[in-house]
Amino acid sequence: MSKKKYYVVWEGKKTGVFDSWNACKNSVDGHPGAKYKSFDNKELAEKAYKGLYEEYKSVSKKKKELGHKEKTAYGKPILNSIAVDAACSGNPGLMEYKGVATSTGTELFLQGPYTSGTNNVGEFLALVHGLAWLQKKKQPEMPIYSDSKIAISWVRQKKCKTKLAKNQDTKVLFDLIKRAEVWLKTHHFKNPILKWETKAWGEIPADFGRK
Repeated sequence: MSKKKYYVVWEGKKTGVFDSWNACKNSVDGHPGAKYKSFDNKELAEKAYKGLYEEYKSVSKKKKELGHKEKTAYGKPILNSIAVDAACSGNPGLMEYKGVATSTGTELFLQGPYTSGTNNVGEFLALVHGLAWLQKKKQPEMPIYSDSKIAISWVRQKKCKTKLAKNQDTKVLFDLIKRAEVWLKTHHFKNPILKWETKAWGEIPADFGRK
């Protein structure tokens, strides 16, 4: 017997949490730009519906264990580097981020918690903070690792493309985002921004350990 799934539709003919694929399909079929995703239980689905589709669309299912040859293909991380990560309780919810020395896990900076944040916003701010920290420490060649493809993309575009709502609760975060974007546009940096390969190397050293 297959496990029951619940479906969240953020954009469709009807939005909400549905307890069958047929109901979800009826809502999204023929609707331009439909946004939907399945979840393993109702609690997760209801929580996701209160959040943003962009924060869930890239969340993958349980990762398949890599074999020795596959892990070898990724090589090893550069230990003379820093690693950044963010943690968010809720979506949006309390968010914080930090940076550590990759080789030792020594904490280099910690910011937050901020109310009504998202993990992607935290990852973006962490990367920019890390780049600024490296520049201040006169480390123009040192790599910086993040496990977020989205945040890395935003930094390279010099734009945080979050869908987080602008309101009184998120004002502080949007002020920080604006400062980060200005920093990216007004500072030149050569530090390589690298993807932390969690599948091969395990959790990033800056991980908050709350999964």
